[in-house]
Amino acid sequence: LKLGICGEHGGDPASIVAFYQMGFDYVSCSPFRVPIARLAAAQAAIKDGK
Repeated sequence: LKLGICGEHGGDPASIVAFYQMGFDYVSCSPFRVPIARLAAAQAAIKDGK
């Protein structure tokens, strides 16, 4: 079972960190939010050591 979220909430950097910590598999957001969403996801993964 994959768990994810879509919408503007999925592109919020603070939300992405929380979703990562909760174990979500993916987020989906509008195209203009993709760069910051990717950066937030990468930072969360690095901070977690994965």
